[in-house]
Amino acid sequence: MFDVNIAVLLIASLLVFVAIGVHIAIALGVTSIIGIYMVTGNMVIVQKMVGSTSFEALRNYVFAVIPLFMLMGEFISKSGAITDIYRGLQKGLRRLPGRLAFATVIGNAIFSFVTGVSIASAAAFTRIAYPEMKRHGYNRGFALGSITGSSCLGMLIPPSVLMIVWGILTERSIGKIFLAGVLPGIMLTTLFLLYIIFLSLLRPKMVGIGVENPVTIDEDDTIGNVWISVIGILSVIFVVLGGIWMGWFSPTEGAGVGAAMGLMLAIVKGITKREIINTILQVGKTSAPILLLLLTASLYSRTLAMTGVTNEISEVFLTTGLGFAGILCLMILIWFILGMIIDSISIMLLTVTIFEPIAVSLGIEPLAFAIIGIIAIEAGLLTPPFGILVYTVKVAANDKKIKIGEIFSHSIPYWLIMLFAVFLLIKFPMIATYLPNLVFG
Repeated sequence: MFDVNIAVLLIASLLVFVAIGVHIAIALGVTSIIGIYMVTGNMVIVQKMVGSTSFEALRNYVFAVIPLFMLMGEFISKSGAITDIYRGLQKGLRRLPGRLAFATVIGNAIFSFVTGVSIASAAAFTRIAYPEMKRHGYNRGFALGSITGSSCLGMLIPPSVLMIVWGILTERSIGKIFLAGVLPGIMLTTLFLLYIIFLSLLRPKMVGIGVENPVTIDEDDTIGNVWISVIGILSVIFVVLGGIWMGWFSPTEGAGVGAAMGLMLAIVKGITKREIINTILQVGKTSAPILLLLLTASLYSRTLAMTGVTNEISEVFLTTGLGFAGILCLMILIWFILGMIIDSISIMLLTVTIFEPIAVSLGIEPLAFAIIGIIAIEAGLLTPPFGILVYTVKVAANDKKIKIGEIFSHSIPYWLIMLFAVFLLIKFPMIATYLPNLVFG
């Protein structure tokens, strides 16, 4: 039975914990324990519920998909394959205005397959692409804006950690969500590229035209490495994603295959035994907090259901009189606000289990809503004045001449493009559902 006092305590205490800097996993766990105790009044029941939730969550076979895909990404990243491909792209696109920004978007789209996390993509490509663009006279704000905007592709092009988390939280097929992100990912990449071409023609000084020097690449030293890297990355993409979509193996098995292939590529490219061990340890340190987050989110979700908060929030949304468009806009606004202060996974843990049932009851196709939500959450990471992607790029650039406001101003066009992509998906959900329906029927 719904108790308004417990509901207020559950939501308010969680917000207070997050606001004062308590780790989101601890905040979710402590709030859940308080909520369960207030409902049952029995610590034994609290202990049993925490124990059963932990056991059921962490023994779930699908949970292994996160560390395995992260391991695959780390091995490919350590191999230097993405840097090789980026250098090859900028050489091949030498006749195109703004080719370095163009290559950055394409390179980030490829790098997205490796990381699946936008903040990791932003930090890595700032170090890879920014020095090159700066050397060729690109406007600093435009250069970092292109890196910031295109790093958002990391959440949309599979295998994305956000897609995996969404699938786990909503109990939807991860393979279908992967497939649902392909066409929207291509669409968003294309829109980014069209913007860069348009700006390069309209304001050529932004891309260093007139002051740019030829790219100096030692062909003998580079071309072989580029082809090894291209063949290696394409092989991993074909086997892992193709295998999942064709039903050869589950997403978890595909992640294991990807990790093995990533290791083989890294060995071919000269990774050392020490680096392999360090990579495995690093992935363990990075993935463990994510698994803990998912565990406490599952507990919090159960607590909300037990107290009736989830149903009550759904009723509030549905009875606001805002209608289909208004409720969607309200969800997106909440995601934008949260995106300014916390990371994408935490936003999902707090909102997805509440928002998804509401969206489905409004008649929104679940796979389309997954992609809409992921894009909106990532757009929040670009939203002024606290978008954490922009601050990530600022720190990674290590350039005292660039102001945070410059990066924000040049990131706004990408933010607007992402909003436009959300609108297209709302209007034409088949952009996301076409491939899953084609492959899975």
